[in-house]
Amino acid sequence: MNTKEDFLNGQILLIDKPLEWTSFQAVNALKWAIRKKFGLKKIKIGHAGTLDPLATGLLVICTGKFTKKIPELQGQVKEYTGTFTLGATTPSYDLETEVDKTFPTEHLTDKSIKETTKQFLGEIDQVPPIFSALKKDGKRLYELAREGKQVEIKSRKIEILEFEITRIALPEVDFKVVCSKGTYIRSLAHDFGKALGSGAYLSELRRTKIGDFNVNNATTPVIFKENLGVGTST
Repeated sequence: MNTKEDFLNGQILLIDKPLEWTSFQAVNALKWAIRKKFGLKKIKIGHAGTLDPLATGLLVICTGKFTKKIPELQGQVKEYTGTFTLGATTPSYDLETEVDKTFPTEHLTDKSIKETTKQFLGEIDQVPPIFSALKKDGKRLYELAREGKQVEIKSRKIEILEFEITRIALPEVDFKVVCSKGTYIRSLAHDFGKALGSGAYLSELRRTKIGDFNVNNATTPVIFKENLGVGTST
């Protein structure tokens, strides 16, 4: 069992973020549990890479002196699995907003869906979604999006190392993607739909790996609290 000194000197904690939790809520749940358990007024704690509330999976959380490792961990290659829904788009590129347009899917074949992944391999230019936490003129993009403002977003270079379709049951297709820091899987969904001559949005997302860290070795925030012996109240 970790001691107070362990947490202060630095721990890397692997958390499996539940659906609809923000990454911030997950960090706060751990912070509360550690402080309560050891009677600490404060402890440094942070995560190495946000997950959207509608995504689940691996959050790497650093405590104490290990918070200095966060930039290095954020730069690691990430692996995701999930589902794209074809034949429609949403403004946020995921389920946060309602479907705004529908597109034909009759022309799609298993072969064309699998072949189209090749267009996205290697270094590509990707435009982040308007509904994202990136800042422009001091405001987060999603704040501007919700105000209905038109914003020009610059593309950025990212790298897709693997992009594999693992199941096709139209309108749904399951995927596995291995990619560089800064990749938006929602944008990949949107661009993939376009490349297929249809539309697509991200309907399910799970982060399975960050560098050598695997979600199979992670625990949920609730289990983390129970293991510390501080119950489940917040």
